[in-house]
Amino acid sequence: MIDGTPRAAQPARLVVLISGRGRNLDAIIRAIESGLLDARIELVACNRINAEGLRIARLAGLRTAAIDPKAFADRESFDLALGNRIAAAAPDWVVLAGYMRILSSAFVQRFADRLVNIHPSLLPRYKGLDTHARALANGDARHGASVHFVTPDLDAGPLIRQGSIAVDRGDSHETLADRLMQRVEQRLYPAALADLVDGRVVYRQGRVWRDERIQEQCPHVDYDTSVDE
Repeated sequence: MIDGTPRAAQPARLVVLISGRGRNLDAIIRAIESGLLDARIELVACNRINAEGLRIARLAGLRTAAIDPKAFADRESFDLALGNRIAAAAPDWVVLAGYMRILSSAFVQRFADRLVNIHPSLLPRYKGLDTHARALANGDARHGASVHFVTPDLDAGPLIRQGSIAVDRGDSHETLADRLMQRVEQRLYPAALADLVDGRVVYRQGRVWRDERIQEQCPHVDYDTSVDE
């Protein structure tokens, strides 16, 4: 993307940021291989040098960068170094896929309007951590995930898509988290990214536009009943 204009007739260039197991990264890779997502992953960057997701990326033949925050004096200097690595890959979209560090405002502004995240709750409910345990503690009947544009405020950016499943009576936060990942997140994120790279969804002047109209309501898929996107 150059000055907000997508490149024509070329796969979108993605940089994916991870911190852990890389399950959403794996889903994105599979979506690209299947043709669901017209994109190419230029770089997988990680803040943990031994993260399992790096192995997934390397097995897929992707370029990786593991940058240890402990090597930097503060968050701002780490984010500057990370941002420089990302910028060198010339991404159309910067995709947070289980990236577990809070980004500085300078970093968010540097990649404004092309920085997206998946969060394991039905935002605006349960911003931050421990979302599965909080949903169980509150007796929620349904729990889900949200894909959103990233803004300086934590988990507060405009929504792109959401999806949900029913909470089972016997769920622990571990079983709920695993089921949400497998049945919702790994399907929801590629679908939302396809909206972006195909130009169906754009973010301008603080509003999300879908199919050339302001998106008044975020699409929400019930993954208990949906066979596929």
